[in-house]
Amino acid sequence: MATALLSLLQQSWQELQKIPFNPLLSLVFLIPFLYVFKRSRSVKPNLPPSPPKLPIIGNLHQLGTLPHRSLQALSNKYGPLMFLYIGSAPTLVVSSAKMAREMMKTHDIIFSNRPQSTAAKILLYGCKDVAFSPYGEYWRQARKISVLELLSIKSVQSFQYVKEEEVEVLINKIRNTCLKGGAVNLTEMFITTSNNISSRCILGQKFEEENDFFPSLGWIDVLTGIIPSLKATFGGLDAVMDQELIQVLTVLEWLMTELIKNPRVMKRAQEEVRRVVSKKLKIDVNDIDKMDYLKCVIKETIRLHPPIPLLLPRETLTSVNIAGYDIPPNTRVVTNAWTIQMDPKV
Repeated sequence: MATALLSLLQQSWQELQKIPFNPLLSLVFLIPFLYVFKRSRSVKPNLPPSPPKLPIIGNLHQLGTLPHRSLQALSNKYGPLMFLYIGSAPTLVVSSAKMAREMMKTHDIIFSNRPQSTAAKILLYGCKDVAFSPYGEYWRQARKISVLELLSIKSVQSFQYVKEEEVEVLINKIRNTCLKGGAVNLTEMFITTSNNISSRCILGQKFEEENDFFPSLGWIDVLTGIIPSLKATFGGLDAVMDQELIQVLTVLEWLMTELIKNPRVMKRAQEEVRRVVSKKLKIDVNDIDKMDYLKCVIKETIRLHPPIPLLLPRETLTSVNIAGYDIPPNTRVVTNAWTIQMDPKV
């Protein structure tokens, strides 16, 4: 039996030697072999821990109605660096001050880009604003113009009188409402005051609730409607101003809520204001600089109730290694500021 098998192999080898060599035929058999060999030898990236995900939606179902709290609960289980899939988008969630510092300082260039969603492209004129424009020369120039021309100390101080006048109007409204025994709707009053300040600084005209000329979407919409050529330039600024307005209103509402809940803190803050202002009729910036306790109250309010608990998302430009984990390029990065500010270690 063995002799017959050996004879058959010898005949087969002799027949193969008679076939002329064909390089293309060899590649047909070699390429699949190399592909399988490469796949078997390739090393998978060491991604951060990740909770189980579902098809199509990924981990979207685990965010809940309060995503910052849901992500905190997940980070307590999976760690300060957590890898999720929001739909099909790979997302890195950062939930510790140490990891956030390494991301924003050590690897700041790699994490400097912003993801461009469909909503941002539609609402922000193709992501031409400072917040969502991709990292590059355009972003650097836009940021430079914003800092020097719009947000400089000189520009802010030039409109200080507008803020003082509108705040005085606000205080008088609250005082008159209280004297009449009526309810004070702080939200409506804060919105009106903020809109008045913004419209006076930009358009020189006061915003009024009953004035249909100023739509509630923001003062810059009026300007962009009159001068279409400025649309792309100011479109992002409108969104930024509206977002800042929401942040200020959120902080003010939570501040008043916490003071009402804590009468001891309210009393001490009132005593400091009355001591610093004394018998003056108006409160100016120099007075506010002397109110150290009130500053602490505001900072503690922002710590407990950050207006943006999840910071604006970032996106990695290239692959990077953080804390031993491999982060792929084009990964969205979300920093949970609320979790960091509630960390007892910090």
